[in-house]
Amino acid sequence: MVQFHENIITDLLDDPQGGLVILSAGLGLHKLIAALLHLHHPSQGSLLILSASPSQKTSIIQNYENTLSSSQTPSEITSDLPAHHRLSLYSSGGIFFITTRILIVDLLTRRLPTTAVAGIILLNAHSLSDTSTEAFIVRILRSSNRGLFVRAFSDRPHAMVSGFAKAERTLKCLFLRKLHLWPRFQVYVSQDLERNPPAVVDIRVPMSPYMIGIQKAVIEVMDACLKEMRKTNKVDVEDLTVENGLFKSFDEIVRRQLDPIWHTLGKKTKQLVSDLKTLRKLLDYLVRYDAVTYLKYLDSLRASESFRSVWIFAESSYKIFDLAKKRVFRFGRLDGGKYVGQSKTTATKKRKLEDSNSEKEVVVGASADNGAVLQEVLEEPPKWKVLLDILQEIQEERQRKSLSGEELITEDCAYDNGIVLVACKDEHSCMQLEDCINKGSHKVMQEEWKKYLLSKVELRALPKCNKKKAKKPKGFGILDGVIPSASGQKAEISSISRLEHEALLAAASEINKQTEKNNAAEDELQTCEGSEGHKRARRKGKNKKTVVKPGKSDKKSARKSKSEACSSEDDDQKNQCTSTAAGGLIEQPNEVTSSKKWLLQKHCQGFDAEQPIKNKQFPPVHFHPLDTDQHILDILQPSVIVVYHPDMVFVRQIEIYKAENPSKVIKVYFLFYDESTEVQKFEASIRRENGAFESLIRQKSMMMIPVDHAAELIKFCTVGSPLSTIRIYL
Repeated sequence: MVQFHENIITDLLDDPQGGLVILSAGLGLHKLIAALLHLHHPSQGSLLILSASPSQKTSIIQNYENTLSSSQTPSEITSDLPAHHRLSLYSSGGIFFITTRILIVDLLTRRLPTTAVAGIILLNAHSLSDTSTEAFIVRILRSSNRGLFVRAFSDRPHAMVSGFAKAERTLKCLFLRKLHLWPRFQVYVSQDLERNPPAVVDIRVPMSPYMIGIQKAVIEVMDACLKEMRKTNKVDVEDLTVENGLFKSFDEIVRRQLDPIWHTLGKKTKQLVSDLKTLRKLLDYLVRYDAVTYLKYLDSLRASESFRSVWIFAESSYKIFDLAKKRVFRFGRLDGGKYVGQSKTTATKKRKLEDSNSEKEVVVGASADNGAVLQEVLEEPPKWKVLLDILQEIQEERQRKSLSGEELITEDCAYDNGIVLVACKDEHSCMQLEDCINKGSHKVMQEEWKKYLLSKVELRALPKCNKKKAKKPKGFGILDGVIPSASGQKAEISSISRLEHEALLAAASEINKQTEKNNAAEDELQTCEGSEGHKRARRKGKNKKTVVKPGKSDKKSARKSKSEACSSEDDDQKNQCTSTAAGGLIEQPNEVTSSKKWLLQKHCQGFDAEQPIKNKQFPPVHFHPLDTDQHILDILQPSVIVVYHPDMVFVRQIEIYKAENPSKVIKVYFLFYDESTEVQKFEASIRRENGAFESLIRQKSMMMIPVDHAAELIKFCTVGSPLSTIRIYL
């Protein structure tokens, strides 16, 4: 436990009635709660913990059991326990996690003796309101048990400043008078965390030109949607900024303002609220996932939101889909064996030239009549290569120290397990990065591309329902459902998309056939090996020579020659930059295979593209998803931490971990996309939290708190509402 945790506990114990504690996110709230639980004695009565999430329960119990050896462990009271069993637990004086629903039922049915409760610890106090169940429980317990203490905690200061006087109303509904604020810039907190800081390496990774173009287009579309929201004159203009739109709380801000008049809003305004949420995900997924996964998400959006969505009809939305495709593949044609890219202005002219040459060249295939070709690009995320370089650098540095005989002088070198912790946003990113280290980045992208193509075949195989004719849009304009276009241009674009779709389906069907063929070949090889082993067992012990009759060949030699031929064919295919395993062929009749045209040109990095990955040696790596809210640092105790997706809460956890282990050498790598919304969001989250605490400090200086809560409580219980209370400025 850090020193400022002891200061918080001391401030709470000074007031026997309890208080409300608001501290910065990531400053070890679960350790603070566990330390408070150790101060409880069964002779005082039962201690009830309310509104705890499952992750908070797990972390509090683990920290409680690890810090000190205690006979009593916090347990959970659920609805599965019978009433008489719950009554015995309430009277035992233990520590219990309980839901508000069970507790209010037991209070109203008088199964719980109120005098047996010593106090209540209430988590997530930012979610309370005047009409919440927690406030009702506190009111009932306070009316019959004046010595009850209530200690409420919250680690979301920005949620405590939403609405009008949220902190004051929370104190009033819990009958508390003390508000304790512990921001990151508090003197005791900053001294403890900055006394022995870890070694930090900040790496700014440049984004690819396509990623920069997509980010710019999404921000332009988001700005256009915000301008449309401002025209409604029903939302506070100060909140409608692109920076606020990067956070999930932006949806709550807008919905809170629009909830009273939600039934009076039009469809367009309601859809704009949903579109802003979708655009925020597009910005987040751009820096989180690979190019193929991002394109797959865009395809799902186009299929699900194409008719009712507003942002798709914005001018810059076309750039999002176009640049996302260019990160994965390019669609064009073969002109004299050379790849010619397809563009909107020359598409019709190229199509006419191909149709005029169709008499000379007869081709077979899905889109073979116009020589369509898909060229793989498969742009890898720039962070992948940087991560591999970091891991290789860590391993080389450790090998150099071990060879030179250098030893760490720290006391913690004995239990330094050498684990490198890589923190990612979600589990999908963790699994993908693990495959990238084991298989290589190029192979991971090939697998994602193969899954994308196979999903096209599965989607085509689904039964089609009768489509209704689309109604004519009522409005006209960029955001009103219609984009003006000429008839020739519309037919041209639709023809290009049709050819592109057919080429993708042809490549996907070829992959499907090749996969089935490979599976059948493997099954046949296994059966042949089984029968051959059975024959060898039957011939075992016999020394007779086998005479091969003319006209018959030995099966084993035939199979051997067949395998040699296949291996030589595979070697030939490896030396080429294209292969038939992931692409369809456009065959010309009565010609040899060497004159075939490729429908899908493979993105080749050379024959030894994956060879360096196999030769590289990496340290033991553990991937941790941040969305699980698990406190993994105290369990693994890593010496090197790579923050792949920056998160303010996890950064604070690293600071607490280093403050608790001052003699341990810890090195932290931060990976940021330079000039991206990732950096902007991280910096904005710190500014927003500091601004929330500054607002709370001003509110605390002008806060009106009732002097005598007991008198007010009596009026609440008798009349039902406070008639008159004396208020002072604290």
